[in-house]
Amino acid sequence: MKYTYSSAQSVEKLDPKVAQLCVTEEKESYVLHQESGRNVVRLGVEDRKSVTRRQLVLLARRGIALAKSQRIKRLAVSLADFTFPHLRMSEMAIGELFAVNFEMANYEFVKYKTPPKGGWSMVEEIVVYGKIGKEAKKGIEKGRIVGEAVNAARTLSNTPGGEMTPRVLAKAAQDAAKNTNVLVRILGLKEMQKLSMGGVLGVAKGSLEEPQFIIAEYFGGGKKEQPIVLVGKGVTFDTGGLNIKPGDAMNEMHMDMSGGAAVLLAVILGAKLGLKKNVVALVPAVENMPSGSSYRPGDILRTMSGKTIEVLNTDAEGRIILADALTYAKKYRPRLVVDVATLAGATMSALGQRASAIYTRDEKLEKLFRELGEESGDYVWPLPLWDEYEEDIKGTFGDVINLGKTKYGGAITGAIFLYQFAKDYPWVHIDICPRMTSIEGEFLAKGATGVPVRLLIKILERL
Repeated sequence: MKYTYSSAQSVEKLDPKVAQLCVTEEKESYVLHQESGRNVVRLGVEDRKSVTRRQLVLLARRGIALAKSQRIKRLAVSLADFTFPHLRMSEMAIGELFAVNFEMANYEFVKYKTPPKGGWSMVEEIVVYGKIGKEAKKGIEKGRIVGEAVNAARTLSNTPGGEMTPRVLAKAAQDAAKNTNVLVRILGLKEMQKLSMGGVLGVAKGSLEEPQFIIAEYFGGGKKEQPIVLVGKGVTFDTGGLNIKPGDAMNEMHMDMSGGAAVLLAVILGAKLGLKKNVVALVPAVENMPSGSSYRPGDILRTMSGKTIEVLNTDAEGRIILADALTYAKKYRPRLVVDVATLAGATMSALGQRASAIYTRDEKLEKLFRELGEESGDYVWPLPLWDEYEEDIKGTFGDVINLGKTKYGGAITGAIFLYQFAKDYPWVHIDICPRMTSIEGEFLAKGATGVPVRLLIKILERL
């Protein structure tokens, strides 16, 4: 969307063809068609003093959703109308929140659709009017850039698996990094064989598509500053392998690389925002396919770390490829490693679809991630990572098994598995399985959500 500014103190002084977006003390939200010809998108808020930050996020998105439903192309907004003093948000924070969520609500994945006669319904311009300070403008511009990064991650995740292969994902990372200070390097099959990445290579064996190990480096900080390393699961399509998924559980598995998309876009976003930090993204990209050459239940894979993985189920492949990436992260002597993955469907049983799960042994990091989750809108909630759970993944013939010994606690056993490869540095695991796709009532188009790009950029800014 385009953002323009007007010093007009009232909407009446603007072009009547520009619709107004405003907050009213009513129960309902609706679009009013005035005699003057101006459309007014009225967002009902019964009690302004009871509005929470979470509700403000949805309020911004609802406004765009209503405008799109009426095919309104231009919207006039006064930030003063959306200022709620009890929330104690700065002008910059208000501007950022609204621009991020305007962008997210305006997004639709239409690449494969035939355009309708009247064109798509997306809003094209936001006219911000009234008294607008420099900080508010900074916030809006930042929010626009963040929102575009989130939507770019959604586009990568929404792209069908037949067109988003490991090599295409690697090329997409290179294209996204153009005109930034991010260096993207790709390790191919031979390089991974030299590094003994048995986890990545094992999972990839069943596919005709060769695996790729994507490395995106942004060094915006000091030469001696230890980087933050973001690791993302890049399974571009997951059939489950020989332990093949049921048909109705497979149709969204082109989004199993959402964690990889998120970390790549977060690093590139950090560069675009000019962060004075050193950040690296690592994405092992594979397809998990059944064939005569597939890895099998009962196979034992030797990872880059030297630890062996006893494969009990080929559909628990994400943790296997991440094991090698977490080991590779040690090369950077990281101050923090954050991995992001659609790891365990059991996480949805624990949390529903409204928050991602986080795991860490560091209570300060846990508190920080929860706090910034609320601030960013990428909500997270902690689950335990106790020593006792390590017993559940001890192997019989290998060092660790890639599935728990019982049908219980599948979300936690996935995380404790990853922890075996991340004990040499501060580490946080984010399981975004619950938030991979949008749900009813959050005013986002169907498909990928772009989680947790917003949270990751807040983490990079704060640390």
